[in-house]
Amino acid sequence: MRARRKSQSLRIDDAAALLGVSVDLMSRLENGQGSVRLDKVMAVLDGLGLALMVLPKEHPWVRETEHGAQESLKQ
Repeated sequence: MRARRKSQSLRIDDAAALLGVSVDLMSRLENGQGSVRLDKVMAVLDGLGLALMVLPKEHPWVRETEHGAQESLKQ
């Protein structure tokens, strides 16, 4: 979310105002902290032009992402 917001040249407070959410909520979403209602997550994703996908854990994209995350941790 942060990368998408920044790619649109939006400061966190400006994005929050445009999306009708608090700066605290935006910060928690971007940092993966705290609990956030799903409807708020979906509204922020939609407002930033992003989508949430739910896939089976065995889907190739999930395995690829897990592999990439493990490689990033090694560096």
